[in-house]
Amino acid sequence: MGSSSPPAARATAWPPLPLDGWKETRDTLHMWTQVIGKIRLALSPRLNHWWHAPLYVTARGLTTSSMPCDTRTVEIRLDLLDHNLRVDASDGRRRVLPLLPRTVRSFHEELLAALHALDVDVHVWRMPVEVPDPIPFDEDEVHRAYDPDAASRFFRVLARTDEALKSFAGGFVGKQSPVHFFWGSFDLAQTRFSGRRAPERPGADRITREAYSHEVLSFGFWPGGALPGGVSVDEPIFYAYAAPEPAGFRDAAARPAAVRYDARLSEFVLPYEAVRRGASPRDALLAFCESVYDAGATLGGWDRAALDAKPPPPSREAAVHPGLHPE
Repeated sequence: MGSSSPPAARATAWPPLPLDGWKETRDTLHMWTQVIGKIRLALSPRLNHWWHAPLYVTARGLTTSSMPCDTRTVEIRLDLLDHNLRVDASDGRRRVLPLLPRTVRSFHEELLAALHALDVDVHVWRMPVEVPDPIPFDEDEVHRAYDPDAASRFFRVLARTDEALKSFAGGFVGKQSPVHFFWGSFDLAQTRFSGRRAPERPGADRITREAYSHEVLSFGFWPGGALPGGVSVDEPIFYAYAAPEPAGFRDAAARPAAVRYDARLSEFVLPYEAVRRGASPRDALLAFCESVYDAGATLGGWDRAALDAKPPPPSREAAVHPGLHPE
């Protein structure tokens, strides 16, 4: 969908996702992904910048990817099309839980019980993170909504954004992250690094210090909601930010026209609704990422000659096998 596509096709690939239409499901699903994410955090070997913690987009939802457990591996898959949670162990055993309206307490208990039945005993910290007024998982009877249609629409947005961010990553040869789903903040993100260490952040906790130990430009999608500290965004957005932020960054020109700089978030923001209603949502998203990267990397003095990818030169092999060098 790199070029203009019919409205019906755009509505299927980039469906409406107004926050007020699924907020209760969004908040419940957020807590469920936090339970799953904390299991991944507990079982996976540590990686820099907390890259051992996020989830990843699949063809059907989200996954922990394979996690080590003694001499075996285990994987948790959240299927947002058939609406079930599948726990697979490398010895062939499996447990499946239906996704339906249920409390976070019930979800937490049943998932840990399913893991225990597979001889995977894991301890997770019971408190949610990065949310206002957190409720311990094993006490949360508040969040219990699940609308399958809304969950599937959310997945379709994640899938299209995941593909676009992976395509965007092809223009950079420096260090960059995979496309991560961060269950703490409930957003999908991809991050580029300048290669230089960042200044120390006064008062930062150890998680923030490790996450932002080096200069970055980050790009992603967030469905909206409330953040700790009283900040709230009432619509789904694409976002991009620099850390640290170079002088002049917030005044830089970014595309498309619907982009604005949100001083509360210290981020460039592009409303999802403006993207999905456009002639080519994917092209609009890529233009957003490219324009903010160009501004941030230029103003931040990144070594563009070393970091920006060059198109592969024509070759005899490409002439014989054009698929080796796709446009």
